[in-house]
Amino acid sequence: MTRREWITIAGAAGVSGWAGFKVPVEDTNRVPLKDNGAKSPVAIVKASSYSQELAARILEGVRQCGLNPKGKRVVLKPNMVEFEKSNAINTDVALVAAAVEVFHQLGAADVKIAEGPGHRRDTFGLAEEAGYRGGLTKFDHLFTDLNRDDVSYVEKFADEGGIYLPNTILNADLVVSLPKMKTHHWAGATLSMKNFFGLVPGSVYGWPKNMLHHVGIPKSIVELNRIVYGKTFAIVDGITGMEGNGPIQGVPKHAGVLVMGADLRAVDATCCRIMGIDPSKVEYLQMAEALGNASEAGIEQRGEKITSVRTDFALIPEFAGLRLQNAVL
Repeated sequence: MTRREWITIAGAAGVSGWAGFKVPVEDTNRVPLKDNGAKSPVAIVKASSYSQELAARILEGVRQCGLNPKGKRVVLKPNMVEFEKSNAINTDVALVAAAVEVFHQLGAADVKIAEGPGHRRDTFGLAEEAGYRGGLTKFDHLFTDLNRDDVSYVEKFADEGGIYLPNTILNADLVVSLPKMKTHHWAGATLSMKNFFGLVPGSVYGWPKNMLHHVGIPKSIVELNRIVYGKTFAIVDGITGMEGNGPIQGVPKHAGVLVMGADLRAVDATCCRIMGIDPSKVEYLQMAEALGNASEAGIEQRGEKITSVRTDFALIPEFAGLRLQNAVL
């Protein structure tokens, strides 16, 4: 047994209520991988500010994508990393509150919010600083700290053999990624797929979840999305995103959009085009070919056209080559 394997097992055993059973990998893929003949609907909805009627904007996009969450156990997964009052690091609490309202309105059996920050050990302290506790009714009832949730073992994760993941996520019928639209100093862009790094429990893998960096960021993104494939939806907070040296040290960038869809690869490719980034040059999107569509031909754009909302995000010099040169529809 290697040192890393021992740390993984010891960490999992220390999690309160650890069930100690395995989730077979075949149970994690609930629908076949991408049907190459089908286009993926992605909705772009304009939203100029967080003071708008965001529930109506979200409802518009959800309906354009044909999502029906009635009777489902829904987990909303925002992007909560750090807090700095003058910056746009986290998914805005107004958007999260609006999403809770919409999924209740559409008849979800249960709606929860869950996150496992990769930097901060005190998740509830971060949530309070970021305004989540004050901005979300019954926050303590709704929220689960994925860093300290009960876990189960999912077989097959990259070359690691498997991975422990929170039961809140594994038992959900629908996991909704609610990321902030941001550039990323290692991945190029951080959107709905990268947001699932927060599913990995810090109580097992530590902070900042170095196991994912050991595997490699692009590969880890693909593997986490493979595990929850078939039960996901994305609502990307592009009202005010972050450009430059994201995901924490960049500067706010107003884009005035929400981007939604069930195919997270298609959603992220659309976001990249809105940001002026060529998705064909983003490594994790190319590695995720089996999980969805990324080409313009494979995406059925609904709502606004990309050309009407494109807002080029500043890129650090290392990623200057990602700039999208050609116009998109």
